[in-house]
Amino acid sequence: MQTENIVGRNIKLYREKIGISQESLADYLGVSRGEMNYYENGKRTIPSNVIEKAARLFGIDEYDLYDENIETQQANTAFAFRANFLTAEDLEKIADFRKIVLNYLKMTKALHNE
Repeated sequence: MQTENIVGRNIKLYREKIGISQESLADYLGVSRGEMNYYENGKRTIPSNVIEKAARLFGIDEYDLYDENIETQQANTAFAFRANFLTAEDLEKIADFRKIVLNYLKMTKALHNE
C-alpha cells in the first residue's frame, strides 16, 4: 500500500474515533474539506506539517500514522464531550494538551527503562 494511502486511511480512522467531521479536522489543519478528502483517500501527498498537526490532535507520534496495522494499536482517542461542537481553536488547545501528555508518558517510560 502506498504511503499516502496508509497515512490518509489512518487519519480518517483517528478522526472517526474521536468523532469529529472531516470539515472540522480540515478547519483545524488549515486546509479545505476537499483537500482533506483527497488526503484521506490517498489521492494527494499529505504535507508533513499537516501530519504533525493531526498527530498532535490525536495524541500520537506522527510516525504512528505510517503504521499499516494501526487498528491493532491501543490508542486512547476518546473525548469526554461532543467533538461536533468544537472550534478549530478548541481543537488546537486539545492537541497542545495531548502533546504534553504524550511527552510525559514517553519520559516516564524512558525513566522506568533506565
